[in-house]
Amino acid sequence: MSARQELIAAIESELEPGDFKDYTLNGLQVEGRDSVSRVLSGVTANQALLDEAVAWNADLVLVHHGYFWKNEPVAITGMKRRRLATLMAHDINLAAYHLPLDAHATLGNNAQLAERLDLTPLGCLDGALGRGLLWYGDMPTSMAHDAFAEHVERRLGRAPLVVAGHARPIARVAWCTGGAQDMLPLAAEAGVDAFVSGEISERTTHMAREMGVSYVAAGHHATERDGVRALGDWLASRFAITHRFVDIDNPA
Repeated sequence: MSARQELIAAIESELEPGDFKDYTLNGLQVEGRDSVSRVLSGVTANQALLDEAVAWNADLVLVHHGYFWKNEPVAITGMKRRRLATLMAHDINLAAYHLPLDAHATLGNNAQLAERLDLTPLGCLDGALGRGLLWYGDMPTSMAHDAFAEHVERRLGRAPLVVAGHARPIARVAWCTGGAQDMLPLAAEAGVDAFVSGEISERTTHMAREMGVSYVAAGHHATERDGVRALGDWLASRFAITHRFVDIDNPA
């Protein structure tokens, strides 16, 4: 069993959330009991994950997508009230790390996606929101578009949507997990063959075709499962806690 403040301090020393201009609060979002022995992690702090935390008697819920997003309604009503009520009624802590968890050099979503897709990172392109959010690197061997799509599907368990911006093989790839489709122009500046992210917008298709960069929408949830799981495992390797990751299916 460990003190909650020790765990949060360790995470924040590792992820350095102060280096990011985020859309949400990184860190402890809901305070629960002081002592932590069981940490349940998941991508998003939805009601299904909270119900599992209650059933498992978790002391801390650790997520990538928490609450209190910029410009969302502030009233504690409806769904938000039910979620917060679940945490508070059972004295469960909630901690969330968004952009800092995307960017971390080893535990982050981008680093974990590189491992899963066999990408060799060569560098990062910094943007206005912080460092390490857009990565680029090479495939072990170049692939045709169809083969690359099949590779992504095998590794992530989800068929991607691919917009071919050219006909050449895919060898150099840029990636940013989640909803980073509008980083496509920055990826194009790196001279890559393809850009992998989670979501796609109507404008993304035209951008990819006109910039000559193929775009691969591999799923917001699918590209961000591994970071929070790695963070929870990292915590468990350093403190007297038990960690369990729960994947609540999300086709988006």
